[in-house]
Amino acid sequence: MKLYYARHGQTDWNAQNRVCSTSDIPLNDKGIAQAHELAKKAAELGEIDLIIASPMKRAKKTAEIVAQAIDKPIVLDERLREWDFGRFDGADREEAAEALRLFKGREFALPMGETGETLLQLNYRVYAVLEDIKKVHADKTILVVAHGGVCRMIETYFNHMTAEEFADHRMGNCELRFGEISRIEESTWEDCSALTARGASPTRNSAASWR
Repeated sequence: MKLYYARHGQTDWNAQNRVCSTSDIPLNDKGIAQAHELAKKAAELGEIDLIIASPMKRAKKTAEIVAQAIDKPIVLDERLREWDFGRFDGADREEAAEALRLFKGREFALPMGETGETLLQLNYRVYAVLEDIKKVHADKTILVVAHGGVCRMIETYFNHMTAEEFADHRMGNCELRFGEISRIEESTWEDCSALTARGASPTRNSAASWR
C-alpha cells in the first residue's frame, strides 16, 4: 500500500498561533495558495488513485483543490477529523502548554482540555482508517488530507516515536509525506518536501465509496 498524507492549508487561527481543533475554520488566502501548490506536487507524482479526507472545511477544501488538479475522486471520512483538544480549542498555543505536559508525561488516557479526546481515542480512530485503507486499497496509491494532530498519529504508524518526540512533532500546512507498507510488520516513510512542483490543469472533483 502506498500512502501519501498531507496537512490542510493555513487558516487564520494557524497564522495567529491558536489551537485549531474541533472549530470548523476555513482556509485563508495563503492556505488556498498552499493547497494549489500541494496540487501541483500531487500532479507531478502522477500516481494518486484516490483522496480520502477529513470532512472539516479546511481539509475538505484542500482536498477539493488537489482533486480538481489531478482528476481523482474524494471520499470524506469522519474519523479523520482533527483531535478534540477540549477547552484548548481556539486558545493561544502558549496558553495550551498543559497539552504538552500531558504528552511528555505519558498521560495517554487523560482527555485533552478536560472534555476532549484522549491520545488513545485518537490513535484508535486514525489507525482504524489506515487499516481499512490497507485492506480495501492494497493495490492503490492513496492521498490522505487531514490535520496536524491526525497526521502526527499517521506518522507513528510508519515511524516509531518516544512520547517527547510525539509531543514535539510538527507538520507544516500542506506539507506532504509518504509511507509504504509491504507487510503488516514492515513500513517505511519519507518526507516529500523536496518535490519540485510542475503545473497542472484544473479538471473535476467527484466522490466515491471505498468501504
